[in-house]
Amino acid sequence: PDVIIEAQFDENDTEHGQDHLHDMLTDDIKKLSLDAGEKGKAAGVTGVHRTKQDDGPKVNDPRLLPDEFLQRTAKVVYILEKKHSRAATGFIKLLADRNSELFKRCAMFSPVDHRVPRVYVPLADCPADFVTKPEAYAQMLFICRIVDWKEDSNFASGQLCKSLGQAGEIEPESEGILTEYGVDFSDFSPEVLECLPQNLPWVISPGELAKRRDLR
Repeated sequence: PDVIIEAQFDENDTEHGQDHLHDMLTDDIKKLSLDAGEKGKAAGVTGVHRTKQDDGPKVNDPRLLPDEFLQRTAKVVYILEKKHSRAATGFIKLLADRNSELFKRCAMFSPVDHRVPRVYVPLADCPADFVTKPEAYAQMLFICRIVDWKEDSNFASGQLCKSLGQAGEIEPESEGILTEYGVDFSDFSPEVLECLPQNLPWVISPGELAKRRDLR
């Protein structure tokens, strides 16, 4: 392997000191070259089959391979579970290239959460007057759900689910957060409400208080 050895000399170094350091560096380089040459000859003569573990650099000096310069790499081989809901809150806008065929079919959805990619959404999902008056929806929050992301595309593909309302208001912002995290915030069904005490006001019985830890 190519080896670069740097030496920093101070202006006050004597000529003899510089010569001594230069000789030391020269000896180190010669030693490394001889070691590499001998190993190459040995491999050529004996015909030893090298494995992947043997492909690494055979350098005994740890100074030549600092740990902070070693980048570990990995590869995703399988998705066990899709944790994200694939839903995101954001804004829609027209594509920049008005002459493209994609401009006639899709709009761009920009999520508020920048960890989520931008999404192509069909114009059919957008409001009817979005193309003629896009500025009217510049501050309107929408919910988009990602349905696909092709390997050769920089943007995902999705569908607009609903319009939440103006950005900055409490109700639209809250609904968007709950939808992104997959929280069901719909009204309770009559079956669930029937499980609640019907005789109001309801109080905790002394028997329940005796066997429970009071966290009120």
